[in-house]
Amino acid sequence: MSPLSPLPHAERSGPRERIAYLDNARFWVMLLVVIGHFLTDLVVMDSARGLYTWIYLFHMPFFVLISGYTARHYVGDFRQVRRIVSTLIVPYLIVETALQLMTWHYDRDPERLMILSPQWVGWFLAALFVWRLTTPIWRALKYPITTSIIISLAAGMIEIPNTLALHKVLGFLPFYVIGLHFNRELFLRLTTLKYRVIGAALLLGSLVFCLAFASHLTVMSRWLLWRVRYDELGVSLVEGVLVRGLLIAAGLVLALSALALVPRAKSWTTDLGSRTLYAYLLHGFVIIWLDRQFGLWAAIEPYGAVAVLGCVAVGAVLAIVLMTKPVGTLFRPIFEPKLTWMFRDPSQDVHHPQSDVPVWKQPRDPRDEPPQPPLMRVIR
Repeated sequence: MSPLSPLPHAERSGPRERIAYLDNARFWVMLLVVIGHFLTDLVVMDSARGLYTWIYLFHMPFFVLISGYTARHYVGDFRQVRRIVSTLIVPYLIVETALQLMTWHYDRDPERLMILSPQWVGWFLAALFVWRLTTPIWRALKYPITTSIIISLAAGMIEIPNTLALHKVLGFLPFYVIGLHFNRELFLRLTTLKYRVIGAALLLGSLVFCLAFASHLTVMSRWLLWRVRYDELGVSLVEGVLVRGLLIAAGLVLALSALALVPRAKSWTTDLGSRTLYAYLLHGFVIIWLDRQFGLWAAIEPYGAVAVLGCVAVGAVLAIVLMTKPVGTLFRPIFEPKLTWMFRDPSQDVHHPQSDVPVWKQPRDPRDEPPQPPLMRVIR
């Protein structure tokens, strides 16, 4: 892991070529996101709590780290700003408003729209927006990873409003900043046989641990929400810092383990992984509808482990369906509008030099990429 590379020239050409490895990673992490949400109302059972805890230990660190990596070239040019508006702000406003209206219809809660206070899945879009805008800060700092960890640890000490999910923005910040410092060589090194074996062992071992000690993990689900103060969790300041520090370490190790197992070659998951946005934004509506309209989770709870396995299977199928091409074709104009009418042409951007060569094809000065340190010495 190296310092952030110099700011690239803004590209004039079309969209970047998609990388199969990253789309494969997005596919698998989206399965975990949807399955985790399907298990939320069953955590009163040990089997569900164990699996839920295991998923929540690393699935969002995994997702945030990838998001940081894909944002490493953000410089705020016209094209990038337009994309932030079309793929983050617009879908956030649509989905957050619709979900709050839906829950109000069933529960009369919230009593009034709180668009800037995300109630559920919208938090991640809000967080991506804030993280993306703060990227220049992490470029300027001398010790950005260390600073982000300190901020995350300190966030649990004070009361933080839910405006734009600020508590989660600060809590998950280290994973975004670490992702900014990743490069393709590190990903390639992770997927070597040695790290694949280590990653599989760590993931399997942590899963067995969570299932075996599920009865003792009742409070852990609140820690894994990354939004509750230490004193509200019943621990002292020192204990809170230690536990969150362990969660950051565990999240990073397991996220890297999961990344090590992601296939590098193009496969059927690659195409689906390019449309994870739709699965993320839409699955919440399905879950709320099944719960409020049919009381599904209350009805299946007596079936114990069978209900848990059923939720895993149905969640996986729903995620895959929502990542298919017909769903993408239908919802792309809504969740990814082009908005060319709203923004100036990128060629008019005099603040960011234009280049006819896409940034990912531009040669780099070797002096900008110092030799890579061993994988276990990347945090500084």
